[in-house]
Amino acid sequence: MDSIDYYNKYAAKEFEETVNQDMSKIMKEFTDLLEEGDTILDLGCGSGRDSLTFYDLGYDVTPLDASEEMCKLAEIHTGLEVLKMTFEEMDFDNVFDGIWACASLLHTPKKELSDILTKIARALNDRGILYMSYKLGDFEGFRGKRYFTDYTADSITELLRDNGRFEIVKIWETEDIRTGHSDVKWLNVLVRKR
Repeated sequence: MDSIDYYNKYAAKEFEETVNQDMSKIMKEFTDLLEEGDTILDLGCGSGRDSLTFYDLGYDVTPLDASEEMCKLAEIHTGLEVLKMTFEEMDFDNVFDGIWACASLLHTPKKELSDILTKIARALNDRGILYMSYKLGDFEGFRGKRYFTDYTADSITELLRDNGRFEIVKIWETEDIRTGHSDVKWLNVLVRKR
């Protein structure tokens, strides 16, 4: 079972666990770098929670997810069309002012992330903004039925430097806002396309 199969199988559970989480503080860090009405790609939109918030704030948002079942739930929740597409299938050129990848790239193996970041850079307009988040740590492998790649500030900085397509705006840690996950810390990364 890969991550997409997992989200197809457990879509309802994932939707219920994530749809009401309040991401407003972190979203403000991202939207403060954008203009009103800018285009945002919600990469790995899951429940559509953040897509709906961006839409309600007046942004031109495109939700995208690889899981067909999550896409269906996100469409019902947001009333927006959700693109069913994997990160590898993405093929956009200078379309988005911002890309929001909240807890979605963390299923990408480290050896594949640089290629995905290159696709993301191509999808962004000049000086476009990318937000991404990972569990804090140095683990890579399966946790239960899903593959995870964790990062530290140092390891993500090194990967971004090697990739060469982004300049770092801010990297910071936050607590997990989900109930019962107080042992988990998150690494938040805001970068700008060079």
